[in-house]
Amino acid sequence: MEKRRLGRSSLEIPPITFGCNVFGWTVDEATSFALLDAWLDAGFNFLDTADVYSRWHQGNSGGESETIIGNWLKARGNRDKVVLATKLGLEMGPDRKGLSRAYIQTAVEESLRRLQTDHIDLYQSHRDDPETPVEETLSAFADLIEQGKVREIGASNFSADRLGESLRISSENGLPRYESLQPLYSLVERAEFEGPLEDLCLAETVGVIGYYSLASGFLTGKYRAKADVAGRTRGPRVEKYLNDYGFGVLKALDEVAERYEARPGQIALAWLIARPGVTAPIASATNLDQLADLIEAAEIELDEDSIRKLDEVSKPR
Repeated sequence: MEKRRLGRSSLEIPPITFGCNVFGWTVDEATSFALLDAWLDAGFNFLDTADVYSRWHQGNSGGESETIIGNWLKARGNRDKVVLATKLGLEMGPDRKGLSRAYIQTAVEESLRRLQTDHIDLYQSHRDDPETPVEETLSAFADLIEQGKVREIGASNFSADRLGESLRISSENGLPRYESLQPLYSLVERAEFEGPLEDLCLAETVGVIGYYSLASGFLTGKYRAKADVAGRTRGPRVEKYLNDYGFGVLKALDEVAERYEARPGQIALAWLIARPGVTAPIASATNLDQLADLIEAAEIELDEDSIRKLDEVSKPR
């Protein structure tokens, strides 16, 4: 399988990232283990999670996803076969958020404990923290790297200005730099990333592992009317795409998918994989059939006509 270097980092990863936000939310531990086993068996090994997953679910307090992954790593004894990414910074409780040195030191120990490992391959700032000096955040990460607790660092949900400032400060002060960016990015969510942010990532060789690659499932084609989202966990997130623009994108995906004997969601991922600057889009699966679709999507190479068709119909409006 093709491996891609993440930014200028030491990490080589497959062209799709498994999003583990579903663990402990819409997927129980036993199913999570089965999904992780199948993912690894298929030659994929990059997992993305966060300390806050899945605090939003009733009865959860955060850390559920990391805990399940940690239990799996311990049960399988395969830590050396996995490239493990997690994030910090979103609120985990009173006075438990942000990117201050003190909080980073606390958060990393909690994540390492839940993940049952001594190091994190990619440790990411989940969201920019304007209240903390960039130098403080990056120097705290530098300490973690020196201690062997973290290999590389990344950013998520950063603006072009703030990512650019962080990269400049890293260069000027000899501090670790953000090797990856995790933005919102899909065929129906192009405006936030394309433009200054994409240009910066290309110019500075920052790897891109966008989230919501399938637009909460909309791009799989299973939501085509309001009746389809009624009572569904992700229904409220999908409703905004149920319009002429969204249906136009689905129509184009259907047409390209028919040409490739594939599914719409697979084509949506293949489009992302083909984008300049994108390293490995993040996608989730809640069962083995969905996982098989992700695995097959990595093998699809879209021709120029298909890419042009999808580009045109999905232009931000």
